[in-house]
Amino acid sequence: MIHLFVRHDNHLLEFDRESWAELDQSTLIWVDAPSPTPEEQQWLIDTFDLPKLFSDEEFGIEASARIVEPGDGSIQISSDFLIGKKQSYATAQVQLVLHRNILFTLHEVEIGVIRLMRLRCMNTRTSVIEPLDLMVELLGMDVEHSADALESIYAELKVVSDAILSKRHGNSADAADNIALIARQEDLNGTIRLNLMETHRALSALARMPMLSKPRRQRIDRVLSDIDSLDGHSSFLFDKLNFLMDATISFVNISQTNVVKIFSVASVAMLPPTLIASIYGMNFEKMPELTWQFGYPFSIVLMVISVAVPFYYFNRKGWLK
Repeated sequence: MIHLFVRHDNHLLEFDRESWAELDQSTLIWVDAPSPTPEEQQWLIDTFDLPKLFSDEEFGIEASARIVEPGDGSIQISSDFLIGKKQSYATAQVQLVLHRNILFTLHEVEIGVIRLMRLRCMNTRTSVIEPLDLMVELLGMDVEHSADALESIYAELKVVSDAILSKRHGNSADAADNIALIARQEDLNGTIRLNLMETHRALSALARMPMLSKPRRQRIDRVLSDIDSLDGHSSFLFDKLNFLMDATISFVNISQTNVVKIFSVASVAMLPPTLIASIYGMNFEKMPELTWQFGYPFSIVLMVISVAVPFYYFNRKGWLK
C-alpha cells in the first residue's frame, strides 16, 4: 500500500491515492511504500520518473555503496532501521530516495519508526514539512528506537547480573540458561550497534551535501552526537556481557572443581580401610589373627578409625567445603 502525504497548514496530512488526479503535486512531500507490489512499484517509477528500484544485492557494506547520487540533484540512501521490541530486535533495509523535492521511503516490511511518523502526520502532530528534514527526522527516530532497545538490554542484564553475582545461579541447567541469555543479549547488542553504524553512515552522507542549511546541519550533528554517545553505551554493554559470561563460566568451573575435589578426598580417605581389608584378606597359614576371637571386630573398628581420622583432618583443613 502506498501512502501519500502532502503539506497542509504547516503540517503533513495523508492524501487518498484514489484522488491522485486532483492532487496538486507541488504540495506532495512524502511517499511511503511498505511492501510495494510490482504494480505499485511500476506506478512509482512511471509517475515520478524514479530510477530503477535497487535491490539488496547491489549494495555492500562500504558507505559509498550504500549512498548513490545520480547527479540530477536526487539522493538515494539504503539504510537499516531497527524493528521489533521486547528482546526481539532485528534490522530491515529501507531505501530513502530524495527525488524532485519528494521523499520516498521503500521497504519490504513494516517499520515501526516509519509507521509512528505516519500516525503523527495523520494526527497533525508533526511540523516537519520539508522532505530533507523528514529524512533526518526518520533517521533520528531510528536512533531513539535504538536507545530504547539498549535500555531494555540494560534492564534484562540487571536481572541476570543479580542472579549470577549473588550466587543464585543454581545448578548447571540454570547456568546454561544464563549463558544462553547472555549470548542472546550480546547478539541483540551487536544488531543495535550495526544499525547505529548504518544510520551514522547515512547521516554523514547527508552532512556532506552542499545545499544543507546551517539549522539542518546542526540537527544532523546532534543526531550524530547521540549516535556517538550510544556507541559508548554499546561498548560498555559488550564489556559487561563478556564479564557476566566469564563470571558464569567461572562459577560453573568452581562447581565442577568442588565435585572433583569431593571425589578426590573420598578416594584418599578410603585408601587406609582398603589397605587394612587387603591385609586381612590374605590367606597365609602363619597369620596370628586368623584364630583370634576378636579379629573380625578389631579389623572393622580399625577400618572405621582409618576413615574417620582422614575425614576429620580434611575437614579441619577446610578441604571438604
